[in-house]
Amino acid sequence: MSATEQIIHPAATVHPIDNLLRADRFPHILCPGCGIGTVIHGYAHAIAASGLSEDRHVCVSGIGCSGRAAGYVNVDSYHSTHGRALPFALGIAVHKPELNVTVISGDGDLTAIGGNHLIHAARRNVNLNVICINNFNYGMTGGQVGPTTPVGAKGSTAPRGAVEQPFNLPYLAKATGAAFVARWTVLHVREFQDAVLRAMNKNGFSFIEVLAPCPTSFGRANNIGDGLHEVEIYRERCVIENGAQNLEELDIDLIDASKPITVGNFVDIDRKPFIE
Repeated sequence: MSATEQIIHPAATVHPIDNLLRADRFPHILCPGCGIGTVIHGYAHAIAASGLSEDRHVCVSGIGCSGRAAGYVNVDSYHSTHGRALPFALGIAVHKPELNVTVISGDGDLTAIGGNHLIHAARRNVNLNVICINNFNYGMTGGQVGPTTPVGAKGSTAPRGAVEQPFNLPYLAKATGAAFVARWTVLHVREFQDAVLRAMNKNGFSFIEVLAPCPTSFGRANNIGDGLHEVEIYRERCVIENGAQNLEELDIDLIDASKPITVGNFVDIDRKPFIE
């Protein structure tokens, strides 16, 4: 039998998440080395492992590079206005509590213009899963510094380095009432995927921060190199500490190579959700 006549086994042509991605939208618009694709991949795998049919999942996003995620997953999706992903998602979750609603957006969209919505959604403990892709800057609009840019890191609006203290997102989420809080990186693919699956099975508000490279804007401005170079920083400096107690000490400093980056599942508590 010639090579062209060989029968290809179905397992070689069908991927477990093929039906969860909108192949007609590919090739994607993401830059080489961007971590957003890894996050979408992990989210799709969590959907597949959740045991819920695709029509029970909803993905909502805001504006920015990370906000494009909703357009690539093949579930009911909403691409909302800047900073307003959470109010859109909250309305869906409250009106249709049988749905599993996930917000995927960026650090600027969720914690700057959308910061007020974030703290109140956590306070209310709405049944929502929030995946915040933190690349430390506004990558789509020119690399401006944002609420999570580490002190000393450079951006187009801070060529000498940011001087404002950034948000510590896990600490913020815990302080405002989230029932599940985690931080992972795009290097920790399996751990991130498991955290998303845990959030999907959790009653109440879940918040997962994912550290992701932005080589085009943040990496270039700070001489980090390409996406692999930033992932190498994660490999060298990340310390897994599940259940870490002192979240106020988990600030991120990408400039000081001596400071570890703590990742893990930090908060997992039972608290009556808003719908009850």
